[in-house]
Amino acid sequence: MAAGCLYVVATPIGNLEDMAPRAVRVLGEVDRIAAEDTRHSRKLLSRFNIHTPLISYHEHNEQSRGVELLKRLEAGESIALISDAGTPCISDPGYRLVRAAAECGVPVRTVPGPCAVTAALSISGLPPEPFAFHGFFPRNAGKAQRLLERIGEWECAHIVFESPNRLPQTLQRITETAPDAQVAIIHEMTKVHEGVFQGAAQELVSRLEDIPSKGEYVLVLYGGGKADAALPDEALREEVDALMKGQGLSRRDAVRAVAEQHNVPRNRVYAAATARERS
Repeated sequence: MAAGCLYVVATPIGNLEDMAPRAVRVLGEVDRIAAEDTRHSRKLLSRFNIHTPLISYHEHNEQSRGVELLKRLEAGESIALISDAGTPCISDPGYRLVRAAAECGVPVRTVPGPCAVTAALSISGLPPEPFAFHGFFPRNAGKAQRLLERIGEWECAHIVFESPNRLPQTLQRITETAPDAQVAIIHEMTKVHEGVFQGAAQELVSRLEDIPSKGEYVLVLYGGGKADAALPDEALREEVDALMKGQGLSRRDAVRAVAEQHNVPRNRVYAAATARERS
C-alpha cells in the first residue's frame, strides 16, 4: 500500500455481491477510510471483515475535514475515500479533496466499480452517447425549467437522480415542457425489486400507479428525434429569413421555430442566420 496516497474506491449501489475484490483489499490495507456516513459504511465493512478505522467526510464537514485528511496524506497516511453507495465524487462530496491532493503532489488512485449513472444508462434503452449527468433533479422551479429546456436543445441522454416523493411532480414538469421526450425510470438498481419503466414522458405520467413509490430512482431522458444534420446552413438561414419576413417573427422566435422543426441545436441555427453579418 503506497504511503501518502488517496484511493477513490467504488462500493456497491445496492447488491453487496458487486463489491470488487480489489476494493475489499484496498479498504483493508489503507490506514484510514473517509466515509460519507460512518454508520452506513460500518455495516458494509463488517460484511467483508474489514476493520480499518473510519473517519466521517460529508457535505457538512467537507471543508474542515478535508484539511485534516490532506495533512494526514502529506504525513504519509494512505486513505480510502468512499461514499454511501457507488463511485465517490459523483453527486457526492469528494472532488475538492481529490483536487487538493493532486495540487499538493499526493498521488490519487482509482479503484473503479459500481456507478449508478452508467449502470442506469446501460439499461435505459436510449442512445447512450453523448450523455450529460445533472445530479439530483433541481427543486427550484427556475433551474428545473432551464434543465428541461436543455433536454430539447441537446441531442443526448440526460441523467438525473430523483426521490420517490418527488417523482410525480418531476414527471409532470417534464411532460409540460417536453411531452414527447423519451424517459427511462430505473428503480432500485441491483436490488430485489429492480425495474425499468420506459416511454414518452406523458405516457409515464399516466402509468404512475405502476411505478413503485418507494426506493431510489435514476431517470434517463432523451429529447427525441435524430437531428437533421444534413440540412445545410444556407437552408437554415433561408427558413429563418422566411419566418421573419412572412410571419413577422423576431429572429429569436424564428431561430427557435426552425431549430424545433428540424431538431437542430439553436446555436447552430443562430450561427447560420447571422453568418452574413459576421462575415
